Formats: sequence, C-alpha cells, structure tokens
Amino acid sequence: MSNSFWEFLWLILSVFFLFAYLLVMFQIVVDLFRDHKLSGFAKALWIIALIFIPLVTALVYVIARGRGMGQRQLQAEQQAKAEVDTYIRQAAGTSPAEQIARANALLKEGTINEQEFATLKAKALG
Repeated sequence: MSNSFWEFLWLILSVFFLFAYLLVMFQIVVDLFRDHKLSGFAKALWIIALIFIPLVTALVYVIARGRGMGQRQLQAEQQAKAEVDTYIRQAAGTSPAEQIARANALLKEGTINEQEFATLKAKALG
C-alpha cells in the first residue's frame, strides 16, 4: 500500500515538472519570435540548442535574456490592451463628441433635463 502511495506521489511530481518545463520552453520560443532585434540566424541557433540541449539552453536563455523577456511581455500586453480598447471604441461607435451630441439631442427632445445632460457630458469627457 505504501509503495503505491509513493509511486502516485512521484507521478504527480513528474507531471508537475513536465508541465513547468513545457511552459518555460513555450515562453522561450514565444519570446524568441517576439524579439524583433534578434536576427533570424540567432533565433535559429536558439531553437536548435533548445532541441538538442534543452535544459542547459533554457537556463542560459533565462539568465542571459530574462530581463528582456519581461519587458517584451509587458510591451505585448500593453499593445494588445490598446488594440482591444481601440476596437471596442470603434465597435461601439461612440466617441466623446458623439455621446455629447446624442445627449444634446435627448435634451432638445425633452427626454432628459439639464442636470442629466451635465451628468452624461461629464461621463463622456471623463
């Protein structure tokens, strides 16, 4: 009974480390292709090294280029957020000027009062 428990524990640890290893490798490959300053030849060398001596190459890569990995990841996230924000604004079709114009039309129709117009205007501008 105790033998099967230790085997199960070993299996769980092995799966965990395999998953962690694959995540690190995936991050390295993604970072390689995200880095536009690195030449194609250098990228190919890193990939070949990752295939033939993966653990050593991964450690060297994280030590040598780890800070740049973080910066490139942050830059990619900021760019993605900006693109999503732009898309949402375009899909909604609402710029602050359009929102104020709609609120003004509602005010002229008598649907809203001056105070509600001021609130909508402040929301559009803020």
